[in-house]
Amino acid sequence: MPIKKKTFNAPPKKYQPKGLTVLFEDHDILVVDKINGLLTISTDRIKENTAYYYLTDYVKRGVQKSTNKIFIVHRLDRDTSGILIFAKNEHAKHFLQDEWHEFTKKYYAVIHGTLSKPEGIITSYLAENSAYKMYSVKDPEKGKLAKTGYKVLKESKKYSLLEIDLLTGRKNQIRVHFAEKGFSVVGDKMYGEKDKNKGIKRLALHSASLTILHPVTKEKMTFETPLPAYFKSLMKS
Repeated sequence: MPIKKKTFNAPPKKYQPKGLTVLFEDHDILVVDKINGLLTISTDRIKENTAYYYLTDYVKRGVQKSTNKIFIVHRLDRDTSGILIFAKNEHAKHFLQDEWHEFTKKYYAVIHGTLSKPEGIITSYLAENSAYKMYSVKDPEKGKLAKTGYKVLKESKKYSLLEIDLLTGRKNQIRVHFAEKGFSVVGDKMYGEKDKNKGIKRLALHSASLTILHPVTKEKMTFETPLPAYFKSLMKS
């Protein structure tokens, strides 16, 4: 069952982070639901409109001299929505990152077309080119192993709704794997086909569920978010 009850005295509503919904918080971790279009951390061009920036202000409770901090554990692409977890101390950060490959990460995605198999696993080795775009290679020495499990939940004339089990966590992994199979994620401007995405409002990829061990108590915790309404509307078109 998803964890809903907060065990931490959170800051007042006026400090609630922009574009983020706090799902759980205690002295060691901070779990949020991120909207699409918001960066996880800053880039050379964007410094402040990020989850990290807003959550840093959130844990400081508006007091800039506060020593309260958050630490990056993982990232979501800017256009991907869903569950993000941050650590609130270095011990929690190191534990979560060291154990990350053992945790269960599930996503929802809407892809173009219909797959021949209702479920399966896509496996390849992913490398990155000079334009920071990921692609599959055959030589395992030139790329990192990437495994994406999927199950078809629903099909329409144009699209398929998938539940995805992220078995490894490579950059853009889900988007690359389905694009290379000819079934790109709806709204994918980097790996998809432009003519297919006319009129599409967002990337149809959502981090739906995350199961971890708490870094201190070692309690198994599962955080869940519902299927975005836009994904439902796509499946009706």
